[in-house]
Amino acid sequence: MNHPGVLLMRVLALLPLGWLRALGSLIGRALFVLARSRRHVALTNLRLCFPEWSEAHREDVARRSFIAFSQAFLDRAWVWHAPPEVVRRRIRLAGALDDLRQGGALIIFAPHFYGMDAGGSAVMQQALAHGSSIYTRQPDPVVDAWLRAGRQRFGDVILLNRDEGLKPIVRSLREGRALYLLPDMDFGPEDSIFVPFFGVPAATVPSLARFARLGQARVVPVVTRLTPGGYEVQAHPAWQHFPSDNLEADTRRMNQRLEGFIREMPEQYYWVHKRFKTRPPGEPPVY
Repeated sequence: MNHPGVLLMRVLALLPLGWLRALGSLIGRALFVLARSRRHVALTNLRLCFPEWSEAHREDVARRSFIAFSQAFLDRAWVWHAPPEVVRRRIRLAGALDDLRQGGALIIFAPHFYGMDAGGSAVMQQALAHGSSIYTRQPDPVVDAWLRAGRQRFGDVILLNRDEGLKPIVRSLREGRALYLLPDMDFGPEDSIFVPFFGVPAATVPSLARFARLGQARVVPVVTRLTPGGYEVQAHPAWQHFPSDNLEADTRRMNQRLEGFIREMPEQYYWVHKRFKTRPPGEPPVY
């Protein structure tokens, strides 16, 4: 791949982690100042989700979020290009690993923390043999090929095109492939339901419960934290009595669990996304 950006990432993979993180910190601080529209989105999200915080505290969390975003983006250099032993040394997978490795259909609920790509790599390198994830094709074919190669680097992973619908996803679950699922974004009004997210009605796709029911799969949350030495990937115990016969209640439960994960490290969540872009009928836009 002769794309300048891809070549740069291959070079960055050779740098010591401390240097790469320092560069990410500089870029993140600059983006917080220069990327005014995304800063507005992040601060609006934090204002809605944490009204009890002071404005100064929200700005501090948003600034650190931009830094974590930039550091995690640069970390893809070594996650996808450094020798496998370097990746294994820098990413620690812990927690309910037996729930991950147990046989049968499995959905990994992987919220949009900035280390999500590192978490997916660690799960496939250290715990599972076969996996899948839902993928949106990129407009640049070289970048698309690079992203696909990175996400398929470890283990036997297939990427399912979002546009192909439900059948390939259910089929892969029934074939024994773990699904690395990131359903906590606003994908628009189609197929979404409004459930609270930090007390604010949020358009949420009920795909986690729906896929679990159709694929007869257990759900194991996996949360990835960026650390000075790399990443900590925590597998949580499989959810009991999930899914239920109530899709809305299951989706509420997903958001409630997600809120708990976010409160532990709010600066590492993907606040630059317009989580409340889709509003309930009659409600004004927030951005």
